[in-house]
Amino acid sequence: MTKLGNYIEGNWIEGDGDGTLLYNAVTGETIATATTQGLDFRTMIDYARRVGNPNLRKLTFHERGRMLRALAMHLQNHLSTFYNISYKTGATKADSWVDIEGGIGNLFSYASLRRKFNDAPFAVDGEGINLSKNNTFMGHHILVPKEGVAIHINAFNFPVWGMLEKCAVNWLAGVPAIVKPATITSYLTEAVVKEIIASNILPQGALQLLCGNVGDLLDHVTSQDVITFTGSKSTALKLKKHDRVLDESVPFNMESDSLNCIVLGDDVTPQHAEWEIFIKEIRKEMTAKAGQKCTAIRRIFVPENKMEDVWKSLKQSLSQIVIGNPLNDKVRMGSLAGQSQRNEVKQQVQKLLASSQIIYGSLDSVEVMDADANKGAFLSPLLLMNEKPFASTAVHEVEAFGPVSTIMPYKNMDEAIALSKMGKGSLCSSIVTSNDAIAKQYVLGAGTHHGRILVLNEDCAKESTGHGSPLPTLVHGGPGRAGGGEEMGGVRGVKHYMQRVAIQGSPTSITNITNIYQQHATGIESNVHPFKKYFEELNIGEQIITQKKVITTEDIDRFADLSGDHFYAHIKTTDFNETMFEQQVAHGYFIMSIAAGLFVDSYEKNPVLLNYGIDELRFTKPVYAGSEIFIKFTCKEKLPNDRRKINQPGDLKRGDDIEKGIIKWLVEMIDETNEQVGIATILTMVAKKK
Repeated sequence: MTKLGNYIEGNWIEGDGDGTLLYNAVTGETIATATTQGLDFRTMIDYARRVGNPNLRKLTFHERGRMLRALAMHLQNHLSTFYNISYKTGATKADSWVDIEGGIGNLFSYASLRRKFNDAPFAVDGEGINLSKNNTFMGHHILVPKEGVAIHINAFNFPVWGMLEKCAVNWLAGVPAIVKPATITSYLTEAVVKEIIASNILPQGALQLLCGNVGDLLDHVTSQDVITFTGSKSTALKLKKHDRVLDESVPFNMESDSLNCIVLGDDVTPQHAEWEIFIKEIRKEMTAKAGQKCTAIRRIFVPENKMEDVWKSLKQSLSQIVIGNPLNDKVRMGSLAGQSQRNEVKQQVQKLLASSQIIYGSLDSVEVMDADANKGAFLSPLLLMNEKPFASTAVHEVEAFGPVSTIMPYKNMDEAIALSKMGKGSLCSSIVTSNDAIAKQYVLGAGTHHGRILVLNEDCAKESTGHGSPLPTLVHGGPGRAGGGEEMGGVRGVKHYMQRVAIQGSPTSITNITNIYQQHATGIESNVHPFKKYFEELNIGEQIITQKKVITTEDIDRFADLSGDHFYAHIKTTDFNETMFEQQVAHGYFIMSIAAGLFVDSYEKNPVLLNYGIDELRFTKPVYAGSEIFIKFTCKEKLPNDRRKINQPGDLKRGDDIEKGIIKWLVEMIDETNEQVGIATILTMVAKKK
């Protein structure tokens, strides 16, 4: 009998004893056993802190991001292997795509997110804050990677995505991971981890794997560690109340089961496109992964005068679903993850039947294709109806984690909102309507009880990722019953694995600490104009102060004629009484253009390749004719710019073969009174040395 391996301290190790038997969910055949018995969990977590953490912390965000991209590309080369194993979990090809390629997509997404951070091992958070009258004392915030390990205790339904969606975030943050997948489907997680380790892309200690029980791992956590959990609420609360977790104030991100809902707007009739969109969305969420999704639709709220039409449409739609062996191309819904899972779903449905009735499907029989319904963990989709949702609590409290949903009526939108909240906190909700006023009422009314709300209509349906699809750039989590945690969310998720530190000091000191120039810091003088320097030669704080230029009425008039901007304040004959201005004022964009003319100093080719854009442009004081303007021009920040990967000779585009980076420059526009009239950050693309 094959025994799954645990990847511990850089080695594959089998646990002691017989372990837990793991079965093919479709055929019922034994696949392997899994056990962590006999492992030393204390040394495992110590290894992550002692080896994995320093190895990741010393890398910059951009290096970590490129590491994620390389790993994603490596895993894509082994998709067929992963798919073949995934079928054994009962997943169809479409189900497996979400799990496998969705997980790899998270790696790609967070690899790209590196561009949101400076090229350093730490992150600068927000803007600097001036704390003194004479600009000599300021505050800022930075984020440094925690010195511990991310412990991910994952659910059985997404053995690949569940790991990669979390690890992508902690690896980018600079923190190693210990992954403990749900035992029942851990054989797929193990297969992916084997390829990750074989790639040698991650630094030593960045990833460890437990296939079996979590043992006494949590007995050894500290405040520098982070625990994430996905699964049942009862297990989540047990772990969250662990004495060590409480004593050490260990961050605990919980995503537990929730009773997600969908609402049909009162404006939608069978004649609207939104009607079919609503029906298809429910069918998809009931049958994808055989309903084994934390985001699946459990509660369906419909205007009471449309109940019969909706459930008839749903029954017709569900009857078209072919259930059976996911290896068969005609099959659209596979099995549950195992016999124990099927038994649990049936038990939960029995609780719901105390106040609801089955209007489609059967608890006792299911017609399957190319499979044995008794040997495999198959279950019919079950559509229940509860006609008195306010009088029943079970439908808002009991989750059958399978292809089960309950349809319920509402009288008006206030009732729909109230019913949605009776789930006591959900990961997601959807409203299908073509009326944005209805959508707004629902979003603002139900938003307190949901982590994500999808507004679905004909405009977005074709490109919508759907009710049940968490996205790397959006937070995944929900309040109350859903756990109160947040995963992913782009930059938001990365910060979960970092410690925010407020720092105070002089602008010069803060500049030297953050590697980002802070206004009022001491500049660095140079005899060579910065535009004549290559990317590597430029220093943060390198600064020039330009000559002065007098702004004339003729200048303002010519710019107005050239640009076509004849706003009244730019016309000298305007009566300026009861306006904000004393006389003809220069265009802000004219002052910005003058600024460029003052700090640009080269008629010859130089390392500056192009102007990349302007950020945070502000005009802070009117500039009248006769004012003298000069510019303080400072190298603010340096960002690498990766060369594009050229796959084919025809893919080569002008500039793709040039090694380059992005320089951010602080542009301070100052008048003859030494007051700032404007400020901006401009970006230039600068060549690196050949």
